[in-house]
Amino acid sequence: MEVVTARTANALLLALVLATSSLCDGVHSRHHHHTKRAKHSSARPPSQAPGPAGPRRAPSPRYASPPAPSAGPMPVAPAPAPPLADDDSNVYYDLMKDFGAAGDGVTDDTDVVKTAWDTACQDDGEGVVVAAAGHSFLVHSTTFTGPCQGSVTLQIDGTIVAPSDPTTWPANSKRNWLVFYKAHGMSLSGAGLIDGKGQKWWDLPCKPHKGGNTHGPCDSPVALRFFESNNVTVQGLKVQNSPEFHFRFDSCRGVHVNGLSISSPALSPNTDGIHVENTQDVLIANTVVSNGDDCVSIGAGTLNVHIENVTCGPGHGISIGSLGKQGSRACVSNITVRNAVIRHSDNGVRIKTWQGGSGSVSAVTFENVRMDAVRNPIIIDQYYCLTKSCENATTAVFVSDITYAGIRGTYDVRGPPIHFGCSDAVPCTNITLSGVELLPASGDTVDNPFCWNVYGNATTPTVPPVACLMDGVPRNVEDNSSLKCY
Repeated sequence: MEVVTARTANALLLALVLATSSLCDGVHSRHHHHTKRAKHSSARPPSQAPGPAGPRRAPSPRYASPPAPSAGPMPVAPAPAPPLADDDSNVYYDLMKDFGAAGDGVTDDTDVVKTAWDTACQDDGEGVVVAAAGHSFLVHSTTFTGPCQGSVTLQIDGTIVAPSDPTTWPANSKRNWLVFYKAHGMSLSGAGLIDGKGQKWWDLPCKPHKGGNTHGPCDSPVALRFFESNNVTVQGLKVQNSPEFHFRFDSCRGVHVNGLSISSPALSPNTDGIHVENTQDVLIANTVVSNGDDCVSIGAGTLNVHIENVTCGPGHGISIGSLGKQGSRACVSNITVRNAVIRHSDNGVRIKTWQGGSGSVSAVTFENVRMDAVRNPIIIDQYYCLTKSCENATTAVFVSDITYAGIRGTYDVRGPPIHFGCSDAVPCTNITLSGVELLPASGDTVDNPFCWNVYGNATTPTVPPVACLMDGVPRNVEDNSSLKCY
């Protein structure tokens, strides 16, 4: 009960902070003395939502807080927010006008972009690095390093493209493309496109292909990785065709993602839309993801994540995990997914853990999620395994306090719409269902949800009926406080 109360308090606090943030900024009286680069009044200021009149800090989050839950979720098309008015509090660094970028998509502009970032980072003001509309900037693998003296916005109104041929990448730089390291308080925004050019990476023989064999190892770059960067805002952009994950947030605190469009082909391998790991206090809102893997994936060490108004599909749905691989300890808590749409995906909302791990997944709520021809709308799988050689183990990540409320729509009848496969040694406990109505997209109804070692209850009648939940708490986890991480 204490976990649920803490989760509610955290969610209310996050909503209050987002709703009031635009009312708390005062007018900045400090002026910049910037002589190295001219400020261009023609450059577009960062794409941000409108707020009170007066000078404002460019990198601060300026989007509205997510709307209150509605009767049913609707797809939300991402769109960049209106631009801010130009004012003396921002200094603009235009890649074309100030740094001589080619902007033709063929000439290597990596050094230009990195120099512009470093220049803005060394300024103690509010710097905006502008990749102007109508231009394409070829950027090789690079790291944008902080902390910065002031705050930096990287405003993409044109296109950033990666090298398309894997053989042109340095051997030691094939795991990341654009990395932001200790870039506290930064913003990545605009009305432009970031294109990872992933097709040749997906075609590598070491990649998993349906109906084919794989030969590893096979490193491929994450398009945008934020590492040890706090109070980060990403909004308004289109990101496509990443060789692997599109976004990855590692060891960050305070992440705001809003109004993105993320896309790659349905069969592109390992192209998760947004992956969060060892990170806390995350908001992902008003975003559309269509890809070949998880829409949003949540890894170990993640705390306080709110996902609102996200549309997924095709892909693998919204996943917590996989967790506990190779006996590792994994801790995930206070996760809310609300007002989402999941279409033509292998999974809807999923929790997946390996046998032999430890730690816990707790205080998770899936609320008002619309399923459209989803193969496994609701699934907990504590026997996750990618081969046929996984051995049974006597330990597991403890899964408890999971709520499914208002999960409605249609499912692919190749399997049961509800699957709870929980550990023999550490059963799932306090699983609650209400307002669950899942009908076949076509063909005959599969009326037999799968349950194995799962304890919980349905507070309202469900479609199909879930009669396989066990009451109470199993004896071996009566003192479950020792199993939970938080």
